[in-house]
Amino acid sequence: MEILEKLFDSKHRVKLLRLFLFNPETAFDRLEIIRRSKIMSLALRRELALLAGIGIIRSKKISTIGRRGRKKNVQGWELDSSFPLIQNLKSLLNTDFLRRKTDIVRRFRHCGRLKLLVVSGIFIDDEDRRLDILLVGDHLKKNIIEKSVRAIEAEVGRELNYALLETDDFLYRVGTSDRFIRDVFDYPHEKMVDKLTF
Repeated sequence: MEILEKLFDSKHRVKLLRLFLFNPETAFDRLEIIRRSKIMSLALRRELALLAGIGIIRSKKISTIGRRGRKKNVQGWELDSSFPLIQNLKSLLNTDFLRRKTDIVRRFRHCGRLKLLVVSGIFIDDEDRRLDILLVGDHLKKNIIEKSVRAIEAEVGRELNYALLETDDFLYRVGTSDRFIRDVFDYPHEKMVDKLTF
């Protein structure tokens, strides 16, 4: 069990804290929280009640589109910006996540012949970067990669920006000084897998 899961007594609570703390301007309905956090309904109800009870989140009516395309008002939850420990919790959650970023390589080991895995953005605590993960390789399996990215998103509480490139395409872009490639490599980044020389 990870440190924060032990500290907070629940991996679900850690996921929800990340979701609300790193999306402070967004109110989520129950279905969206389930989709993003991968927490089942029964556990979710208990965790939301606990977080609302201590004042980290608050209930809010939000509009959603129903099955027949009609708007309906449902109960949602959002971060309560007046909670006094927001910055401390964000710092703690970020530090824990950055400590475990080497786990990223393991998550993509079955996605094809991976030649290069570069992390940037939230993985190096730089939210201004437009890309979080760059994967380069041959015969990359998009469905496995997407599933891995969704699992990481559920843990970090925010959507990730990622790109996949076949090796030939990547090397061509490097040779032509492609702006996208320069945007990744001219700024802070970290190579987690590097089997290419360019």
